[in-house]
Amino acid sequence: MTTHPLSPNTVLANALLRTEDVLTPRILATPPARIVLVVGTQINGAPHIGTSLVQSLAFAMAARLRDRFGIRTEVLFSALDNAPYQLATDPVSGHHYQRAYAQAADTQPATDLVDALYQPLFTTLSRRLGIPYRIETYTQQQADEHFRHTWLRLLPRLDAARWWLSPSTGTPHLRVPCPQPGCGWAEKHAERTRVHLTDRGTATVAAVCLHHGPYRADITPTTGAYLDLATLYRNLVKELALTNPREGGTLHVMVKGGDWIFGSLLIDEALQAVGLTRAQLPARLFCPQVVTDTGAKLSKSLIREGHATLPTGAADWMLDTRQWPGNVTEYADQLLALTEMMLSDPRHFFRSYSAAEIGRMMIAPAPRSVPAP
Repeated sequence: MTTHPLSPNTVLANALLRTEDVLTPRILATPPARIVLVVGTQINGAPHIGTSLVQSLAFAMAARLRDRFGIRTEVLFSALDNAPYQLATDPVSGHHYQRAYAQAADTQPATDLVDALYQPLFTTLSRRLGIPYRIETYTQQQADEHFRHTWLRLLPRLDAARWWLSPSTGTPHLRVPCPQPGCGWAEKHAERTRVHLTDRGTATVAAVCLHHGPYRADITPTTGAYLDLATLYRNLVKELALTNPREGGTLHVMVKGGDWIFGSLLIDEALQAVGLTRAQLPARLFCPQVVTDTGAKLSKSLIREGHATLPTGAADWMLDTRQWPGNVTEYADQLLALTEMMLSDPRHFFRSYSAAEIGRMMIAPAPRSVPAP
């Protein structure tokens, strides 16, 4: 059986000769000196196949852009160690709380998890394709002076964007963990969290801890509390920071799974609401999504919690890539063969794949790719 799928035509695929052409307008509008493909992943356990696929596609696309346009490229991996580790409900108020991996003392540091679970694959992909990469945890990102300064500058304009960031409540979720030693709990939905900009360089946050009651914390560009922003809010600040002139000559491309398409619509509206023009919005690349028999995204958490079952034809290693029947070099080679096929024709890239189909193509021999009919 061939490893190549029969992919239907789509409006976007019909408009392109090559998959990377989806980024050509942005590259030609203002030719950059460097392209950075930014891919983020929650650090909440072993990666599954969807995570590995997006990461390998970031490296493979970087190589294609370098070879096509002669522009220096690299991959930036954002390791999101602010993913929820523990959840709890206040029995008095009914409000939900969370403690992130970064605040949980009984977990491995994110850097150790990245070194163990992700870096071997990145190193192999980097050597195979000649694409450099760097890793940044969210803990490092939120402590960065430029990121925090961007957030402080955003606060006076946040009212214009808040309904895009949180359409149901109008309250973008800001979490500043309780500073008491060994605590780190924060209100998940920020119902009682208030932010006051005391001057251009300082904000004071008032919140209520699950165990210790009300507390206050100051945030400045260089000091202060841990700044934990919910997903859409975090991406707004990150992408605002990447448009700063200090990054002149660099084109940042946000590389995400296909499930991000709908959320990115809200982020783009929020970016425009706070003053960016369409031309200033970040470039985006949405990768093929791995789905189940029902068409839902393959979710290791739903399967682990017993709400769903492993799809027919899928294997255990697809939920925990450490169980791949081979070494990391063989895994990287099969991923690169798979990404080469997907990138060989826009019809193969701008679509979803069932977990069973991904498993079939990953296990099959890796011949050279051919275009779709």
